[in-house]
Amino acid sequence: MPHFPSLHGRAALITGGLTGQGFAIAQALAAAGANVAVGSYIGEGARLGDAAAYPERAQIEHVRATLETLGVKVHAGHLDVRSSEVIDAFVTEAEAACGPIDILVNAAGTTAEQPVSGHSDALWEKIIDTNLTGAFRTTRSLLPGMIARGWGRIINIGSTAATVGWKDNPAYCASKSGLLGLTRCVALEGAPHGITAVMISPTWVETELMRRNVAQVAQREGKGENIESAMARIAAQNPQQRIIQPDEVAGLAVFLCSDAAKGITAENIQITGGALW
Repeated sequence: MPHFPSLHGRAALITGGLTGQGFAIAQALAAAGANVAVGSYIGEGARLGDAAAYPERAQIEHVRATLETLGVKVHAGHLDVRSSEVIDAFVTEAEAACGPIDILVNAAGTTAEQPVSGHSDALWEKIIDTNLTGAFRTTRSLLPGMIARGWGRIINIGSTAATVGWKDNPAYCASKSGLLGLTRCVALEGAPHGITAVMISPTWVETELMRRNVAQVAQREGKGENIESAMARIAAQNPQQRIIQPDEVAGLAVFLCSDAAKGITAENIQITGGALW
């Protein structure tokens, strides 16, 4: 386990925290001493052709047990960021279990391979509502408490898609571009109150969401390529000849939560290995 700055006495809420990058960030924050509340949408739900890796209910107990071994308080459960009522209820439970939330990581996200022509309203709305409006809702819920306490860290998990377009990904690219704008507005609102807001924008990260998305790409392109071959091809296209790992995103997130990073705000920090996308 790498060394992290101490976050003892802090409490963090991580959306999308039961899987992928969110879970990696939750583990890193817990290793640094922060109490952690993690939530994801449980079950398949109305998939609508998206690529999200929705966890099953059994994942809640696995995640809770894993995080509790790090000696911190843990709250884990269902969290649908498309519902303000669900968010507010989750925050109430999280603060009862972990203390006032002063770190928010918006890692919940989804995507789908769909061209603009023929793109359904329902799929567009689901991606925007999850990736962008969901982050707005959680921030709106937690920001007043951070302002009252005079300290806060908000980290939005973006993507290189915020600044680089990608064929057949209009909703995803639009959501991440919007998330960057939201990040900068929140940073300005929070600056007088000791609150920072930063977006971390990685390229492809090796998670179940990536594998599902790669499968959609392979199916769309009709090359008959299996997942492992497609993953190897993506790695070979990266200047570092590899795929970014979740713990790289997590390590940066923990640093941004430390006092050493209190001057870093309104930024879009990319983790790409030199790649554009």
